[in-house]
Amino acid sequence: MAGGWARDGAVNEQIDASIEDELKRLQSRPKPVGESLTHCAECDEPIPEARRRAIPGVKLCIDCQNAHDHRPKPRGGINRRASKDALLK
Repeated sequence: MAGGWARDGAVNEQIDASIEDELKRLQSRPKPVGESLTHCAECDEPIPEARRRAIPGVKLCIDCQNAHDHRPKPRGGINRRASKDALLK
């Protein structure tokens, strides 16, 4: 059930489109390439052999990689959440 002027299923279509956009963004992220480092590029701690085998081209230890992954990154994109006033114009 859709509300207002939207047709039935429009909200679900917007949710699906948002999820697809986010998946495409995640899949397009650059992946490590080349030779793995034996020590972390940021803290100089040793990188375990199992991690170097699992992720070719790894440059960071697990702790530094977690910190890097959780830094806020600006993202552009389409704002699918328009205000009611904007929709009525």
